[in-house]
Amino acid sequence: MDLSRLSHLVMTLTIGLAALLVSTNIIGKVQLGQATPFHFISALVLGELLGNAVYDQEISITYILFSIALWTMLMYIIEIITQKFRRSRGFFEGQPSIIIRNGNIDIEELKKNNMDINEIQRLLRDNGVFSIRQVEYGILEPGGTISVLKKWQYTSPTNEDLNISQKPVFLPIALIADGEILKENLATIGHDEKWLMDQIKMHNLSRMEDVFFAEWQQDEGLHVISSKKR
Repeated sequence: MDLSRLSHLVMTLTIGLAALLVSTNIIGKVQLGQATPFHFISALVLGELLGNAVYDQEISITYILFSIALWTMLMYIIEIITQKFRRSRGFFEGQPSIIIRNGNIDIEELKKNNMDINEIQRLLRDNGVFSIRQVEYGILEPGGTISVLKKWQYTSPTNEDLNISQKPVFLPIALIADGEILKENLATIGHDEKWLMDQIKMHNLSRMEDVFFAEWQQDEGLHVISSKKR
Protein backbone atom coordinates (compact mmCIF):
# COMPACT_ATOMS: atom_id res chain seq x y z
CA MET A 1 0.00 0.00 0.00
CA ASP A 2 1.26 3.48 -0.87
CA LEU A 3 2.21 5.07 2.49
CA SER A 4 1.84 8.63 1.18
CA ARG A 5 -1.67 7.91 -0.02
CA LEU A 6 -2.50 6.20 3.27
CA SER A 7 -1.20 9.11 5.33
CA HIS A 8 -3.18 11.51 3.16
CA LEU A 9 -6.33 9.48 3.75
CA VAL A 10 -5.81 9.34 7.53
CA MET A 11 -5.08 13.04 7.78
CA THR A 12 -8.00 14.00 5.53
CA LEU A 13 -10.54 11.89 7.40
CA THR A 14 -9.30 12.98 10.83
CA ILE A 15 -9.25 16.69 10.10
CA GLY A 16 -12.41 16.46 8.00
CA LEU A 17 -14.29 14.69 10.79
CA ALA A 18 -13.23 17.32 13.30
CA ALA A 19 -14.29 20.11 10.94
CA LEU A 20 -17.66 18.48 10.28
CA LEU A 21 -18.30 18.11 14.02
CA VAL A 22 -17.53 21.78 14.57
CA SER A 23 -19.70 22.71 11.58
CA THR A 24 -22.64 20.64 12.85
CA ASN A 25 -22.45 22.28 16.27
CA ILE A 26 -22.34 25.75 14.72
CA ILE A 27 -25.19 25.21 12.28
CA GLY A 28 -27.38 23.49 14.85
CA LYS A 29 -28.86 20.12 15.73
CA VAL A 30 -31.99 20.82 13.66
CA GLN A 31 -30.15 19.28 10.71
CA LEU A 32 -30.39 15.90 12.41
CA GLY A 33 -33.68 16.06 14.26
CA GLN A 34 -35.99 17.98 11.92
CA ALA A 35 -34.37 17.82 8.52
CA THR A 36 -36.07 19.90 5.84
CA PRO A 37 -35.03 19.66 2.17
CA PHE A 38 -32.76 22.66 2.74
CA HIS A 39 -31.02 21.02 5.71
CA PHE A 40 -30.68 17.77 3.77
CA ILE A 41 -28.90 19.57 0.93
CA SER A 42 -26.64 21.31 3.45
CA ALA A 43 -25.59 18.01 5.04
CA LEU A 44 -25.13 16.43 1.58
CA VAL A 45 -22.82 19.19 0.39
CA LEU A 46 -20.70 18.96 3.54
CA GLY A 47 -20.35 15.22 3.00
CA GLU A 48 -19.42 15.70 -0.65
CA LEU A 49 -16.75 18.25 0.21
CA LEU A 50 -15.06 15.73 2.47
CA GLY A 51 -15.72 12.76 0.17
CA ASN A 52 -14.10 14.41 -2.84
CA ALA A 53 -11.03 15.24 -0.78
CA VAL A 54 -10.62 11.61 0.28
CA TYR A 55 -10.35 10.39 -3.32
CA ASP A 56 -8.32 13.28 -4.73
CA GLN A 57 -4.81 13.66 -3.30
CA GLU A 58 -4.31 16.93 -5.13
CA ILE A 59 -6.87 18.61 -2.87
CA SER A 60 -5.01 20.07 0.10
CA ILE A 61 -6.15 20.06 3.73
CA THR A 62 -6.26 23.86 3.59
CA TYR A 63 -8.72 23.67 0.70
CA ILE A 64 -10.91 21.22 2.62
CA LEU A 65 -10.98 23.36 5.75
CA PHE A 66 -11.66 26.52 3.77
CA SER A 67 -14.53 24.88 1.85
CA ILE A 68 -16.15 23.51 5.02
CA ALA A 69 -15.66 26.81 6.84
CA LEU A 70 -17.19 28.82 3.98
CA TRP A 71 -20.17 26.49 3.64
CA THR A 72 -20.70 26.50 7.41
CA MET A 73 -20.62 30.30 7.48
CA LEU A 74 -23.20 30.50 4.68
CA MET A 75 -25.49 28.01 6.45
CA TYR A 76 -25.08 29.86 9.76
CA ILE A 77 -26.01 33.18 8.11
CA ILE A 78 -29.13 31.59 6.63
CA GLU A 79 -30.07 30.13 10.04
CA ILE A 80 -29.78 33.64 11.53
CA ILE A 81 -31.90 35.08 8.72
CA THR A 82 -34.67 32.51 9.30
CA GLN A 83 -34.62 33.26 13.03
CA LYS A 84 -34.80 37.03 12.58
CA PHE A 85 -37.16 37.22 9.60
CA ARG A 86 -40.20 34.96 9.83
CA ARG A 87 -41.19 35.44 6.19
CA SER A 88 -37.89 33.95 5.00
CA ARG A 89 -38.65 30.59 6.67
CA GLY A 90 -41.11 29.55 3.99
CA PHE A 91 -38.46 29.99 1.29
CA PHE A 92 -35.61 28.20 3.07
CA GLU A 93 -37.49 25.66 5.19
CA GLY A 94 -40.75 25.15 3.30
CA GLN A 95 -44.32 25.48 4.51
CA PRO A 96 -46.58 22.84 6.05
CA SER A 97 -49.57 21.85 3.91
CA ILE A 98 -52.97 20.74 5.17
CA ILE A 99 -53.64 17.72 2.98
CA ILE A 100 -56.57 16.37 5.03
CA ARG A 101 -59.07 18.95 6.21
CA ASN A 102 -62.24 18.17 8.18
CA GLY A 103 -61.83 14.51 7.28
CA ASN A 104 -61.56 15.19 3.52
CA ILE A 105 -58.44 14.86 1.38
CA ASP A 106 -57.47 18.11 -0.34
CA ILE A 107 -56.72 16.91 -3.87
CA GLU A 108 -55.20 20.23 -4.93
CA GLU A 109 -52.73 20.17 -2.05
CA LEU A 110 -51.76 16.63 -2.98
CA LYS A 111 -51.01 17.75 -6.54
CA LYS A 112 -48.98 20.73 -5.30
CA ASN A 113 -46.82 18.40 -3.23
CA ASN A 114 -46.58 15.71 -5.95
CA MET A 115 -48.10 13.06 -3.70
CA ASP A 116 -50.53 10.22 -4.27
CA ILE A 117 -52.94 8.33 -2.01
CA ASN A 118 -50.49 5.49 -1.43
CA GLU A 119 -47.92 7.89 0.02
CA ILE A 120 -50.58 9.39 2.28
CA GLN A 121 -51.55 5.96 3.55
CA ARG A 122 -47.92 5.06 4.24
CA LEU A 123 -47.32 8.28 6.17
CA LEU A 124 -50.50 7.73 8.17
CA ARG A 125 -49.40 4.20 9.06
CA ASP A 126 -46.14 5.67 10.37
CA ASN A 127 -48.38 7.53 12.83
CA GLY A 128 -50.30 4.40 13.78
CA VAL A 129 -53.32 5.35 11.67
CA PHE A 130 -54.50 2.61 9.29
CA SER A 131 -57.62 4.28 7.89
CA ILE A 132 -58.05 7.77 6.48
CA ARG A 133 -61.54 7.84 7.99
CA GLN A 134 -59.92 8.26 11.42
CA VAL A 135 -58.25 11.55 10.48
CA GLU A 136 -59.78 14.99 11.03
CA TYR A 137 -56.67 16.94 10.01
CA GLY A 138 -53.46 15.77 8.33
CA ILE A 139 -50.62 18.26 7.96
CA LEU A 140 -47.67 17.51 5.68
CA GLU A 141 -44.56 18.93 7.33
CA PRO A 142 -41.61 20.41 5.35
CA GLY A 143 -39.46 17.43 6.31
CA GLY A 144 -41.85 15.01 4.59
CA THR A 145 -43.58 13.66 7.70
CA ILE A 146 -47.29 14.02 8.43
CA SER A 147 -48.84 15.27 11.66
CA VAL A 148 -52.24 13.80 12.45
CA LEU A 149 -55.17 15.09 14.48
CA LYS A 150 -57.63 12.26 14.83
CA LYS A 151 -61.40 12.52 14.83
CA TRP A 152 -63.11 12.59 18.19
CA GLN A 153 -64.30 9.00 18.19
CA TYR A 154 -60.85 7.61 17.39
CA THR A 155 -58.80 9.28 20.08
CA SER A 156 -57.28 7.03 22.71
CA PRO A 157 -58.91 5.80 24.87
CA THR A 158 -61.89 5.46 22.58
CA ASN A 159 -64.55 7.93 23.63
CA GLU A 160 -67.26 5.71 22.18
CA ASP A 161 -66.22 2.97 24.58
CA LEU A 162 -66.55 5.40 27.50
CA ASN A 163 -69.97 6.64 26.31
CA ILE A 164 -68.80 10.25 26.38
CA SER A 165 -70.94 12.77 24.51
CA GLN A 166 -69.54 13.74 21.15
CA LYS A 167 -67.34 16.81 21.12
CA PRO A 168 -66.25 18.62 17.93
CA VAL A 169 -62.55 18.75 17.03
CA PHE A 170 -60.95 22.14 16.37
CA LEU A 171 -57.61 22.89 14.75
CA PRO A 172 -55.35 25.23 16.79
CA ILE A 173 -54.46 28.44 14.93
CA ALA A 174 -51.27 30.41 15.62
CA LEU A 175 -52.00 34.13 16.01
CA ILE A 176 -48.58 35.39 17.15
CA ALA A 177 -45.17 33.92 16.32
CA ASP A 178 -41.89 35.46 17.45
CA GLY A 179 -43.78 38.54 18.61
CA GLU A 180 -45.33 39.15 15.18
CA ILE A 181 -49.09 39.06 14.58
CA LEU A 182 -50.16 36.59 11.91
CA LYS A 183 -52.82 38.80 10.37
CA GLU A 184 -54.14 36.22 7.90
CA ASN A 185 -54.77 33.73 10.70
CA LEU A 186 -56.36 36.42 12.84
CA ALA A 187 -58.73 37.30 10.01
CA THR A 188 -59.54 33.59 9.56
CA ILE A 189 -61.08 33.38 13.04
CA GLY A 190 -63.01 36.64 12.49
CA HIS A 191 -61.21 38.91 14.94
CA ASP A 192 -59.01 42.00 14.76
CA GLU A 193 -55.89 43.24 16.51
CA LYS A 194 -57.88 45.13 19.16
CA TRP A 195 -59.58 41.90 20.20
CA LEU A 196 -56.22 40.15 20.28
CA MET A 197 -54.72 42.89 22.46
CA ASP A 198 -57.62 42.57 24.88
CA GLN A 199 -56.98 38.84 25.07
CA ILE A 200 -53.27 39.43 25.68
CA LYS A 201 -54.02 41.82 28.55
CA MET A 202 -56.08 39.09 30.20
CA HIS A 203 -52.80 37.14 30.44
CA ASN A 204 -51.16 40.03 32.34
CA LEU A 205 -49.16 41.22 29.32
CA SER A 206 -49.35 44.80 28.15
CA ARG A 207 -47.52 44.65 24.79
CA MET A 208 -47.56 42.41 21.75
CA GLU A 209 -43.75 42.36 21.89
CA ASP A 210 -43.99 40.49 25.19
CA VAL A 211 -45.67 37.55 23.45
CA PHE A 212 -43.40 34.88 21.99
CA PHE A 213 -46.23 32.67 20.75
CA ALA A 214 -50.03 32.73 20.96
CA GLU A 215 -52.39 30.04 19.74
CA TRP A 216 -56.18 30.10 19.46
CA GLN A 217 -58.42 27.06 19.72
CA GLN A 218 -62.16 27.58 19.51
CA ASP A 219 -63.09 25.34 22.42
CA GLU A 220 -60.21 26.37 24.70
CA GLY A 221 -59.53 30.01 23.88
CA LEU A 222 -56.12 31.66 23.66
CA HIS A 223 -52.90 30.02 24.85
CA VAL A 224 -50.06 32.51 25.35
CA ILE A 225 -46.32 31.98 25.83
CA SER A 226 -44.53 35.07 27.10
CA SER A 227 -41.09 36.15 25.88
CA LYS A 228 -40.40 37.93 29.17
CA LYS A 229 -37.87 36.27 31.44
CA ARG A 230 -39.24 35.10 34.76
